[in-house]
Amino acid sequence: FVLHQLCRPGYGFVRSYPNRRRFIMIKEYSPIAQALLGTFFTWALTAAGALVVVFIKGHQGKQLDASLGFAAGVMTAASYWSLLAPSIEMAQESKLYGEDGRWAFIPACVGFLLGAGFTYATDYLISRMGIESPSFLLVGDSSVEDSNMESGLGGHMRRRGQTQARHPRPSVPPHDANLQWKRILLLIIAITVHNIPEGLAVGVGFGAVGSSPSASFHKARNLAIGIGIQNFPEGLAVSLPLKAAGFSTLSSVWYGQLSGMVEPLFGLIGALLVSVAQPILPYALSFAAGAMIYVVVDDIIPEANSKVTELWRVGAPFSDSSS
Repeated sequence: FVLHQLCRPGYGFVRSYPNRRRFIMIKEYSPIAQALLGTFFTWALTAAGALVVVFIKGHQGKQLDASLGFAAGVMTAASYWSLLAPSIEMAQESKLYGEDGRWAFIPACVGFLLGAGFTYATDYLISRMGIESPSFLLVGDSSVEDSNMESGLGGHMRRRGQTQARHPRPSVPPHDANLQWKRILLLIIAITVHNIPEGLAVGVGFGAVGSSPSASFHKARNLAIGIGIQNFPEGLAVSLPLKAAGFSTLSSVWYGQLSGMVEPLFGLIGALLVSVAQPILPYALSFAAGAMIYVVVDDIIPEANSKVTELWRVGAPFSDSSS
């Protein structure tokens, strides 16, 4: 509502079309306002996807593996369809890499390698800095809850202790819990990084309207809608592993939507600096693709399949006996 009020005539955000029929309200706004509205739309769908976790109950280990597998699929698909393919297409259209676009693969390759290197360096720094998971979130440690119970709810403590004795909570070794936390942190970083060039793309799309025959409001609008639609599962791809790892529903939704909050900021930058942002977009898109694929291959898939060997070991004696 506030943004709509700012976009009203007289506030400096609206183009004046005195002799032109008004079509859609947003079409009359300036490129900056259009970029903000477009990227707030994409962020809103990210938040809506993160909200789906409210309807998912429990945070068992199997759910974490399944949610990480879901995140890996979403990120792999997004890496090509919304990052690498547009990167090559933009490089071809720019005519900077040969008239026929024969060298259009260069930005995709360079950006992809830089993105993978960036994530590797982030992974290394996280390990060197000793960033560890809060054990009461990932391991299921109940020490905080127990200390609160001791303040005056002794009867409830005894009943709770008896219940836990009958149903012991599965424990996770501290090393595995810290590794799990690092992988989820890298997942959040990768999805957040990949939202940066998408915000730039929407901002440049609206900012470039009228500068060339190929740049139109309808194309920019369709780009924002397309990015928003694929942002919906990405919001869930962040919030679902967090919920499955033991984070509260509120925290999971908060971090899920937060991964998309960079889009309005970089959409504004893209609209303001079209001439600067447009040439680097192919590199930025492929950079994000490299970061996401590195996280998927090096962290998320191994974490999602961490129980495979254990299941194989359990099933091995039965397979031997059956033979």
